[in-house]
Amino acid sequence: MGSLSLNKLIREPLKRGSSIDHLEYVDSTPIIGREYPTAKLKDVIQAPNADEQLRDLAITICERGVVFFRAPQDDLSIEEQKYITDMLGKLTGRPAEHGLHVHPLYNDPNNLPMADGTTDRNIYVINSEAAKKLYATMKNRPGSGDEPRDLGREWHSDSLFENCPSDFSFLRMQDTPPAGGDTLWVSGYELYDRLSPPFQKFLEGLTATCAQPVFESACKAGGYEVTSPRGSPLNVDYEFSPSHPVIRTHPVTGWKSVFAGVGLHVSRINDVYSYEDYMIRDYIMRLITRNHDCVARMHWTRGACAIWSNICTLHAATPDTHLVGGIRTGVRASGIGEKPYLDPASTGRREGLGLQRF
Repeated sequence: MGSLSLNKLIREPLKRGSSIDHLEYVDSTPIIGREYPTAKLKDVIQAPNADEQLRDLAITICERGVVFFRAPQDDLSIEEQKYITDMLGKLTGRPAEHGLHVHPLYNDPNNLPMADGTTDRNIYVINSEAAKKLYATMKNRPGSGDEPRDLGREWHSDSLFENCPSDFSFLRMQDTPPAGGDTLWVSGYELYDRLSPPFQKFLEGLTATCAQPVFESACKAGGYEVTSPRGSPLNVDYEFSPSHPVIRTHPVTGWKSVFAGVGLHVSRINDVYSYEDYMIRDYIMRLITRNHDCVARMHWTRGACAIWSNICTLHAATPDTHLVGGIRTGVRASGIGEKPYLDPASTGRREGLGLQRF
């Protein structure tokens, strides 16, 4: 994985083995993403060395940001999807008391059930039409105005509103529209590496408030209790306004990534003036939009899966399925990792791998 800083890291980076080298793959781009066109996750968890393969898969995800399994994974049960998501974190050093996330609005009667009519505390059903009902109390929700929607607000990392956000997320697509509904991931590693050294140091000294008051307002409007705890004893009650580092270290790779600098869950950059807050977030968003070589795009097919590391990526769904009259539905499980931190001994990805700066 290349050389790291001479200073000792808080956590020693994990080294990937060769247990999944037999799986056919193609990298989505040189920077981010890997697709396994034929691999079956069922075979991975049924292998004699299942833990070794899951560990190597987890490290691969942390290095590549996101991996795609294109072959339909219909033979995978919900319990097996949850098991894989949980083990990816456990095998790479997630705190022992942490597990799978439970959505804060799980108790909402509008919470969409799975295809078999049941619900599961650790599964969030992705469906744009159902989400409108869940988040009906959200202020400034984009509507059908006279201007095009700002799709920049779609970018986010999962559960950034928690004291301990998500580490791995695993989305399996069950129904796809005739066209559209793609999901994009951007490399937080590469966003960091494309900052100038002085600006890197500046952002490393900043934190951001990641407030989501919509959960409390939805619970009160619906007359039900918020789900608590949510995958960690630190994720409780209505504590939905943590401060997270703008730049954090990935504990598995030891590389720095833009983390809480922009997106749906970031409400403001702390300790700077309002216009400075706007400029910082606007600039990071511009890094995403002007550097599309940092982005991997998934066009969904039925039964396909994506597993990603929220620590080093942001992702955005493309809300265009209404144009073809289709609805995209998927089931997602997410794990809960450690409290985010910046290790001063960590490096950028390019430096860690000994790559040229640009």
